[in-house]
Amino acid sequence: MALLGVNIDHVATVRQARRTYEPDPVWAAVEAQLGGADGITFHLREDRRHINDRDAELLKPIVTCKLNMEMSIAAPIVRIAERLRPNQCTLVPERRQELTTEGGLDVVRFARRIRPVVQRLRRRGIEISAFIEPIAEQVRASADVGCDAVELWTGQYAHAAGPKALQSALNRLADAIDVGHQWGLTVHGGHGLTYDNIGPIAALPGFAEFNIGHSIVSRAVFVGIREAVRQMKALLVEADRT
Repeated sequence: MALLGVNIDHVATVRQARRTYEPDPVWAAVEAQLGGADGITFHLREDRRHINDRDAELLKPIVTCKLNMEMSIAAPIVRIAERLRPNQCTLVPERRQELTTEGGLDVVRFARRIRPVVQRLRRRGIEISAFIEPIAEQVRASADVGCDAVELWTGQYAHAAGPKALQSALNRLADAIDVGHQWGLTVHGGHGLTYDNIGPIAALPGFAEFNIGHSIVSRAVFVGIREAVRQMKALLVEADRT
């Protein structure tokens, strides 16, 4: 069964809307763990639009499961990651104008810049993943620069309109999973995954982990973080049985 990483960024987004101290994303991480999260994911952006340095510092000692830091390859962020030493760093593209991370990191194009970042972080004992589109060349490039894992962008699947488009997206993901395994990579998935669409993609063999944020935080408004995480975990278990 694929593991569940809970992205807490959107809890911080609500807090930053009023520039106050609540809701606290660190407390959300505690609640998510109590609900059965296998990992906690956070994105420390250069503009600090949601998660900030205080959050990152507190998450390190509080998270007892896997701590996954999403990050750009900007030098100041790399230095913070080296100091914090989360269990995993996931390298992602970052654009100031986007609402959330859209599309994957172009590892093929930026390999020369990415490789030394991967080497620096791995020397600190951090596992490295690259958030990429499910394209064979990007998967191979991720392995070539030294990544331990890739997280496949599942946006095409999440936004697919109609059965044909849905099946095409699933086939593309399945092919990328196979390539990842051929190159010795662990394969994760994330972006746009919800309680309504997680079933078919979780039933694909080969995904080790899904990172889900917005849908879980949205449901938590009504049922609480613990219960929202518990419900998503139950869907992963159900998909594993199919």
